[in-house]
Amino acid sequence: EPTMMSEQEAVKCSSARNRGGVQRVEGKLRASVEKGDYYEAHQMYRTLFFRYMSQGKHAEARELMYSGALLFFSYNQQNSAADLSMLVLESLEKSDTKVADEILEHLAKLFSLMDPNSPERVAFVSRALKWSSGGSGKLGHPRLHQLLAVTLWKEQNYSESRYHFLHSSDGEGCAKMLVEYSASRGYRSEVDMFVAQAVLQFLCLKNKSSASVVFTTYTQKHPSIERGPPFVQPLLNFIWFLLLAVDGGKLTVFTVLCEQYQPSLKRDPMYNEYLDRIGQLFFGVPPKQSSSYGGLLGNLLNSLMGAGEEEGDEAQEDSSPIELD
Repeated sequence: EPTMMSEQEAVKCSSARNRGGVQRVEGKLRASVEKGDYYEAHQMYRTLFFRYMSQGKHAEARELMYSGALLFFSYNQQNSAADLSMLVLESLEKSDTKVADEILEHLAKLFSLMDPNSPERVAFVSRALKWSSGGSGKLGHPRLHQLLAVTLWKEQNYSESRYHFLHSSDGEGCAKMLVEYSASRGYRSEVDMFVAQAVLQFLCLKNKSSASVVFTTYTQKHPSIERGPPFVQPLLNFIWFLLLAVDGGKLTVFTVLCEQYQPSLKRDPMYNEYLDRIGQLFFGVPPKQSSSYGGLLGNLLNSLMGAGEEEGDEAQEDSSPIELD
């Protein structure tokens, strides 16, 4: 016990020393940015980054780049800020830093300050998500997806916000965004379709709890949906029954449901394709005999789930319980 304490204290002292060093350097850099010497300051940040990294001071390098990026953003120096943001990612990629909420929040903060139309932002997001998934082959950490979704929602970029919400675990946030999306961009006759699509896609992504939350929240909060269930719109009743059926897992119930509601399900050609997949995931329906998903759904599901995840997924889980690196 006592030895542990002294080790921790030693670590604390050395990190406090380093922090002091970083703060002195930061003071100088801040002064040169405030004077408007952006180019020189940017080059100094880069030099320090590579120096710290070569000394194995990954955390210092990251902190310095993060505060530098925020500083450049505050002076509207988008290019320098985006460059230092990329170096924040590089410090994460090259060290064995564990994914933690604070880091994900920092990454989301940098994202929110970037010019929405810049190519750097696209590059930043894909690298940040890749790092956050910790090599699990999943498409990024749900918490990071959620933070990105909220920023895009504030920017009224609803379709991209929706994509990130689908990969988060925040069914409630997703529903509130969809209410706003449907009210500002959708036809009144389509209020039910906004939530139906989200529920079906959440289910295709095996996220049963978010599917259920997005449905309940959306139907309660949407101004043009009268209290239910049952609902005025048949499609909403279908989704309500479907969520109950998924909990029960009885194939006959699922089959009868899909037959009864065909007229509603014809409103979007994708619905029956999603339902085929849901039948396989939750009701033990064998996959249709084709080499892989073809056509439109194949592309869509691949983009939703990360290409090639579907087929490999189940096989891996069964055959090898041991995680080999």
